Amino acid sequence: MSNKLKNGLRVTVSLVVALLIFYYLYKDIESEVFLEALKGTNTFLFATAMSIGLIGFWLRAWRWKRLIATNETITLKTSPIFWSLMFGNVVNLIFPRAGEVARCGAVRKTYPIEFGKIFGTVVLERTIDMLFMLLMMALAFIFEGRIFLEILNNLVSIASIKNFISDYIILAILLLIGAVVFVIFIYLQFKKTAFIGKLLQFVRQFVSGLQTLFQMENKAGFWLATFLIWIIYFLMMYWMALSIPSTSSLSATSVLMVLVMGSIGMIAPVQGGIGTFHALVAFILLFYGIPEAQGKVFAMLAHTSQMIIVLIFGGISFLYLFRKKQETL
Repeated sequence: MSNKLKNGLRVTVSLVVALLIFYYLYKDIESEVFLEALKGTNTFLFATAMSIGLIGFWLRAWRWKRLIATNETITLKTSPIFWSLMFGNVVNLIFPRAGEVARCGAVRKTYPIEFGKIFGTVVLERTIDMLFMLLMMALAFIFEGRIFLEILNNLVSIASIKNFISDYIILAILLLIGAVVFVIFIYLQFKKTAFIGKLLQFVRQFVSGLQTLFQMENKAGFWLATFLIWIIYFLMMYWMALSIPSTSSLSATSVLMVLVMGSIGMIAPVQGGIGTFHALVAFILLFYGIPEAQGKVFAMLAHTSQMIIVLIFGGISFLYLFRKKQETL
C-alpha cells in the first residue's frame, strides 16, 4: 500500500469517526432547540468571546516567533508567523496533526530557517501547552474536586489500572530495552549512509529548536504570553457560557472544568476536535445540571465560533502564502 493511500485512508477513517460521533450526538436534537438558543444569546458577549479568541491566536504567533527567532541573524515579524499558524490550523481541520508540519513549511517559505529547528520549536510549544493543560486540570481538581472524583469513578477503575500496571510493567520494560537495542543496531549498520547523515542533521536542528527555550531573549515576555493565552482560553469559554441562557449561571470554577474537558476533546486525533469536543463538553455540563440537549447546543456554539475564525483566517493564509510564493519567483 502506497504512503498516499495510507494517509488518505487514515484521514478518511478519522473524519468518518468524527462525523459518526457528531451525528450520534445531535441526531435527536430538533432544529428549534438551536434556534431558541440563538435567539436568547447575548450577541455582545458572544462576539467578545470570538474576538478575544483571535487575540489568543496572535499571542500564540508572537510566542512562537520568540522561539524561532532565537540564534537567528534575520529579523522575524509576527505577521508571517501568524499566517503560518493559521495555515496550520486550517490544515488540521482536514488532516489531523498534519497542520503542525504544514505551519513549519509555511514559515520555511517565508524565512530561510532550518525545517528541523522550526519543528523543534513546535514540539516545545506543544509540550509547554500540555503542561499548562495539566496545570488547569490541577486547578479544576482543587476547586471542583467533588465533580472531578465523581467523573473518575464513573469512567476509570483504579483497581483495574493497578492490575494492568503490575501485569505488564515487566513486558513494557523489556520492549523498551529491545527498541533501544534495535535502534542502536540499525544506526551502527547504516551510520555511514547518506540517509543517516540527513537524519542526524535533522535531529541536530530539532534539538536546537528545543534549546531555544533556554537561549531566547525576553523569557519573561514568553512566559507572560503563555499565561495570557490560557487566561484567554478561559475567558473565551466563560464569556461564551455567560452569553447563552442555559449556561449563564455557571460559576467560574465550573467553566474551568468545561475548559479542561473541551481541551481534552480538542487533542483527540480527529479533525478539529469535531465530535470529541462536543461529547466531552456536553458530558461535563450534565454534572452541573445542564440538560443534555442544552449542553450539546452550548458545545456546538462554542466550537463553531472558533472554527469560523480558523476557516476565515486560515483561508486568508492560503492567499498570503501564495503571494509570498509569487514574490520569491
